[in-house]
Amino acid sequence: MMKTFETHESEVRGYIRSFPAVFTRAAGHELFSEQGNRYIDLFSGAGALAYGHNPPALSERLLDYLRSGGVMHSLDMATTAKREFIEAVQEIVLEPRGLSYKMLFSGPTGTNAVEAAMKVARKATRRRPVYCFEGGFHGMTLGSLSVTSNPGKRAGAGTELHDARRLPFEGDTVNGRDSLEVVKRAFAEDAERNRLPAAIIVETVQCEGGVRTASDTWLQAIARIAREHGTLLIVDDIQAGCGRTGDFFSFERAGLTPDIVCLSKALSGIGLPLALVLLRPELDVLRPGEHNGTFRGNNAAFVTATTALREFWRDDRLTNTVRTRAARIHERLSAIAEEHAPGASEVRGRGMVQGIHFEDASIANEISRDAFEHGLIIETAGHQDEVIKLLPRLDIPEDALEEALDILEASVARATAGDAVGARA
Repeated sequence: MMKTFETHESEVRGYIRSFPAVFTRAAGHELFSEQGNRYIDLFSGAGALAYGHNPPALSERLLDYLRSGGVMHSLDMATTAKREFIEAVQEIVLEPRGLSYKMLFSGPTGTNAVEAAMKVARKATRRRPVYCFEGGFHGMTLGSLSVTSNPGKRAGAGTELHDARRLPFEGDTVNGRDSLEVVKRAFAEDAERNRLPAAIIVETVQCEGGVRTASDTWLQAIARIAREHGTLLIVDDIQAGCGRTGDFFSFERAGLTPDIVCLSKALSGIGLPLALVLLRPELDVLRPGEHNGTFRGNNAAFVTATTALREFWRDDRLTNTVRTRAARIHERLSAIAEEHAPGASEVRGRGMVQGIHFEDASIANEISRDAFEHGLIIETAGHQDEVIKLLPRLDIPEDALEEALDILEASVARATAGDAVGARA
């Protein structure tokens, strides 16, 4: 079943090892394998599939576009699909929130967005360093990797990573000092050395870093400290944005207006590569060609992204659904943690990204393996994979969510009892 992949694909492959099946079909919250097994998907393409697999409205619009002979590849030239996307972002996302960002198309993926954001920040401020946080994940290319904290990911660079300073995230301490004290001290030290940072990049929820959530007051303090030192605030909303926490942007609740916002993953709505950098107009400093890329204009993704915005974001229905489902997830996860690992676990997260942190880092991986054997796809997060992490589609049906949580509870019970079961029939 897996021989072709094991023989011919690079050893760097990852998720295929956690979910060893050959998938043939997907719809909504379900995946189906060659063997006919059905899986409930609480992974959702690492958050890219916010509306589930192949949402009908988006699939049908894409098929219509393909049949019409619409432009597929256009570099950064003007197309109807691109214009409609820009207008939809402006009308549906930015104007209702009083935001006046320019849109920079960085290339197809989230790491491209982060790379472009750091380029803009460095050119606009004429500074080099970028502050980032322990637990943060921002991408796998060298610039993005420099501000990613996971040591295993960083080791893959094969070289030194420069011009980044990692600081403690909210809740962490260094020599008895809390994170804000350490951030203030870092700014003071670097001001004395004439090495103030160009930007400080932050995730409101560290999804890959263990589902750690920053409070509104902490985020506001970080924004204020950055502003006092002429440092730009970059919010990486690649996984937590596009509705994952309820609002379209994860930073809305904190009342922030970041200087730069990075979006990708769920932006296309259907899993097609698409990334976008939003920046204050005065930061639009890159000259023509200073940032480029063959696949900056993914017109198929523009079509589905525009449809997603029109379908899901013209009113508050999806936001309200997320809040309802999120409350239920928190309720069930809290009960599961208390029942099966009291005192050794913690429920984390916000909206439709939540998880259970285990003191024994081996438990989350055991839960993920066991759940897969029983028809549930769910991943782990954190530097040691110590968190079992839920990323369901934002509008997952209630009955499917309950079924998934039942499977999860049974897997947690087996894993914490040290009695994980064998293979699924």
